[in-house]
Amino acid sequence: MVQMTAFPSDFRSLQEFGSVNPKSNLRSLSPILENGLILVGGRLQNANICYHSKHPIILPHSHPFTRLIIENEHLRSLHAGTQTTLSFIRQRFWPLNGKNSVKNCIRKCVICFKSKPKGLTAKMGQLPAPRVVPTSPFLTSSVDFAGPYELKDGKLKNRRIIKAYICVFVCMATKAIHLELITDLTTDGFLNTLRRFVSRRGLCTDLYCDNATNFVGANNELLAIQNLANHDMFQSYLTDNQIKFHFIPPRSPNFGGLWEAAVKSTKHHLKRVLNQRHLTYEEFYSILTQVEAVLNSRPITPLSNDPFDLEALTPGHFLIGRVLTAVPQKPLLESKPNYVKRYHLTQQIFQHFWSRWVKEYLHLLQLRTKWQTGNPRLDVGTMVLMKEDNLPPMFWPLGRIIEVHPGSDSIVRVVSVKTKNGVFKRAISKICVLPMNESLN
Repeated sequence: MVQMTAFPSDFRSLQEFGSVNPKSNLRSLSPILENGLILVGGRLQNANICYHSKHPIILPHSHPFTRLIIENEHLRSLHAGTQTTLSFIRQRFWPLNGKNSVKNCIRKCVICFKSKPKGLTAKMGQLPAPRVVPTSPFLTSSVDFAGPYELKDGKLKNRRIIKAYICVFVCMATKAIHLELITDLTTDGFLNTLRRFVSRRGLCTDLYCDNATNFVGANNELLAIQNLANHDMFQSYLTDNQIKFHFIPPRSPNFGGLWEAAVKSTKHHLKRVLNQRHLTYEEFYSILTQVEAVLNSRPITPLSNDPFDLEALTPGHFLIGRVLTAVPQKPLLESKPNYVKRYHLTQQIFQHFWSRWVKEYLHLLQLRTKWQTGNPRLDVGTMVLMKEDNLPPMFWPLGRIIEVHPGSDSIVRVVSVKTKNGVFKRAISKICVLPMNESLN
């Protein structure tokens, strides 16, 4: 009955004429009719195999019965791949467009999906206002930790090894970097680091940071902002100085690419300078300030084609008016300097830097270098797997989306997932949608 409804014209043609129409899809199989079934005629009459293998039953593409046959053989072959599953099926049946049919079936197999899950990606979002609006350096900043690094304790004769971390502050507008050395990651330690940063670079109004509690391991980075925000002294300091924290979704480093790149650049220089040597606190801090000067002297725009413009725009121009590693120019001696004109000249220089920032740097942020397309449809109730860094895919927790958090462009990049261990807020790059969701197929 399946074949009569799937191949009505071919069935009638075989009954009446013993062959199918020359334009039929079954023409290459030389089909024959036997006991009301359309079988493959083929060319294996002389093969030493069973009759069912010589003349398998032809099955239509994308039919429920065909899908059941494929699923059964896929399970019987212990979740084999496309070729193996298809070879088992063709011992008794011949599904049309069999390779694609088997691929679609395996793609919807939850067991196979859990062994090799596929994540989601969304279109790269709009840049936040602090990245594209000219402001004072470090008025809006971001922070992250790098480390740990091993230092020698200079106070003791045996020079025991102690751990230290680097606190990286990045200006959201100018990409200027400020590095601080810290020996512990407690609430008081981070608070003192924040005070040193504010005292040297000025009070910031907004601070963007990671939302992870910790990253375990020697080369992992740790930021316990959640614990810090609940501390009374930390909360009072933020209230008095009107510093507002902005948290990215947990375990979503792609939301903090600006400071992740700064951490990577800092490690790049330290790795080559330290060469696995253990320095004292003062020696390490001296090298750290030199690395900071180099990073703040890096060009944020390429050199222009103007032969008279021999200097690229750097974060140092917004900090001290020139590259930090450049040789200082001799001051011009004037017998009667006009301080008003000198003040206007200084302001004109800084305005010139911001004019170059708008003309030369801002347009570089226009392109989407990756994640150019993609708007996955995620509905409440969708079953997903939640990625865990320290677990193999087969042990990733199963959960259900209970809330979606669309961005300003209405694209969902963050969802709330309910698992047996609680509710977690994750970026869509950290979840894998199970193929059992019919609405996503």
